Amino acid sequence: MDFILRLGAVAAALAAAATMGTSDQTLPFFTQFFQFEASYDSFTTFQFFVITMALVGGYLVLSLPFSVVAIIRPHAAGPRLFLIILDTVFLTLATASAASAAAIVYLAHNGNQDSNWLAICNQFGDFCAQTSSAVVASFVAVVVLVLLVVMSALALGKR
Repeated sequence: MDFILRLGAVAAALAAAATMGTSDQTLPFFTQFFQFEASYDSFTTFQFFVITMALVGGYLVLSLPFSVVAIIRPHAAGPRLFLIILDTVFLTLATASAASAAAIVYLAHNGNQDSNWLAICNQFGDFCAQTSSAVVASFVAVVVLVLLVVMSALALGKR
């Protein structure tokens, strides 16, 4: 189960990074020389999100051999302890980036009247749809990482 959950988390994290990294939309305004553009690299929060989700996906790919070792040798505590520590670190990174991106996506959808921030999703619908789906995929990766940490803790607790 550990290996399968890791594969699912890899898919979710890399899908989130790829979806956010390719999100952009351009709206023409009068002429083609003057256009409005929304892109992930216009927001530092989204840049942090893409980098963090790529790192989480990369870590999960690199953790697959350790998962196999923990499956083959279930009584070896070293690989399981190594995985639980790093899973917790990358769970924290994934949660931080997903939450910060979710806050920006919320502002893009609803705006904030008190600070005069307008909702941009009325004009940039495709951009908002892509960023929203990337945030959902990142929270799927977060939930799977939580399951991995709990499973590893239970496996270590049995010894």
